[in-house]
Amino acid sequence: MAGYKETPRQKMISMMYLVLTAMLALNVSVEVLQAFVIVNESVVETNNTLTDRIDEAYSKFNEQYQINQGKVEPFWNNALIVKEKSDELVNYIDSIKYTVIAKCEKKSIEEIKDVPLGKIGSRDGYDVPTNYFIGQDLNKGEASLLKEKLEQYVTEMTALIPEARRSAINLGLSTDGDYKDSSGLAVSWETYHFYHTVLAADVTFLNKLIMDTHNAEYELINFFYRSVSADDFKFDKIDVKIIPKSNYVFLNDSYEAEILVVAYDTAQSPEVRYLTGVDKITDANIGSTKLVKSNGENYTKLVIPALSEGIQRFAGIVKMMAPNGDVNTYQFSDEFIVARPSMTVSATKMNVFYIGVDNPVSISVPGYGNAQITATISQGTLTKSGNGWNVRIPSSAKGNATITVSAQTEDGLVKIGSSEYRIKQVPNPSATIAGINNGNVDKNTLVAAGGIIPKMPEDFDFDLLFEITRFEFVGSPKGGDLFIRQANGGQLTDEMKTFIRNSKRGDKIWLENITAKGPDGNRNLGTISLQIQ
Repeated sequence: MAGYKETPRQKMISMMYLVLTAMLALNVSVEVLQAFVIVNESVVETNNTLTDRIDEAYSKFNEQYQINQGKVEPFWNNALIVKEKSDELVNYIDSIKYTVIAKCEKKSIEEIKDVPLGKIGSRDGYDVPTNYFIGQDLNKGEASLLKEKLEQYVTEMTALIPEARRSAINLGLSTDGDYKDSSGLAVSWETYHFYHTVLAADVTFLNKLIMDTHNAEYELINFFYRSVSADDFKFDKIDVKIIPKSNYVFLNDSYEAEILVVAYDTAQSPEVRYLTGVDKITDANIGSTKLVKSNGENYTKLVIPALSEGIQRFAGIVKMMAPNGDVNTYQFSDEFIVARPSMTVSATKMNVFYIGVDNPVSISVPGYGNAQITATISQGTLTKSGNGWNVRIPSSAKGNATITVSAQTEDGLVKIGSSEYRIKQVPNPSATIAGINNGNVDKNTLVAAGGIIPKMPEDFDFDLLFEITRFEFVGSPKGGDLFIRQANGGQLTDEMKTFIRNSKRGDKIWLENITAKGPDGNRNLGTISLQIQ
């Protein structure tokens, strides 16, 4: 639920727009007009991408609203206001964009609506656009209304954010600034952006305002989505637990269990105490409780010796620190039946099997030795490994894998039971170079690093290495042309290293379309964005 940040592509678009505007003030050449067309196409493409992301964010938000309306409704209502106001502003900007094009082309809006900027014959004209946006009297045209709507949008959106949180949200779309003309004289926002600017520049700027509106909308949606759980416990692990109605089942009866999805915080170890023979922990018996020591894993395991047959009762408490610093206490109680042996199957590391890696599994049947136990798996291979077992899942496997356990008895091989596990692909590694995947870097450090290293998530406990097979190197020197090269493998080529050595402070470098080969095929690891410091 992280907030949206501008991509390197969007930042480059904004920078190119400013450069082209400055060039336009000097000379409106064919090349400058064509450059505006190219920038505008990139802005339109970015707007389409942002629209898809915004739709996805609303869909995810709506799912949470349907699940828990009471909790989510205040934030969902704010999100709906954001959508309404953002749509209104975008539709307005679109309308004045099509209106000024139609006036320049002397055609109807329907006739020019789907015509790309590069096909607009009057894209180099500025008299009609200036009259439309500025008017006969300076700042009395459509640009003044546009400025009012931008400021109104920012005011309304800011009002939705709690005052204490406003400094953390950057909506953009500011019309404040120290605007000056080519002579250094102070001018208004309207004059700076629309006075004697050609149609191509106006269309590009309006599309950029739409992009800025989408950015603000996406930032706000994610802010309200994060706010839903701001006071909740922060859980970073999901697991599946089976809670049986009883561990003792008569022949011809049915085994019943509840399947629960549980979440827990790997960074916090709760304090757990228990006492046998009671139904509840009270002030009178809390002094007799036993502390359950953490086993170093992501949960606390309760082990109660089964010293006699029959029903065994126990109760306990769990103490956890809440996000506000308070310590919350939770009661629990249960009972179990000590009877004949039952089967237990548990994955050593996780309750899923990953494709293409060794998945250690512990299989035991109380009352039987390891030599008496046999096991099979429905997909993949299951082999003994020391005192445990090992599962390998092929890349063709899908769905679930079932382990069936049998024990050798005096009467022959008897099926004890089975257990089902989900099959998943291993997670993507993060692409890093010089120990980072984004931010400032010294060029000597970057050259010394030599290449891209894929790094698996820290909570992925399996030994697995991905191999970088290709990537694209994009360099953007100040005042120069883009430097684009392809590389097979993960190492920087000599040509790329030379570019880095010759780079200046502030130059940008992107390592894009990074492809890595894993146990189940190729993965796209995205982009590393760097700036030479």
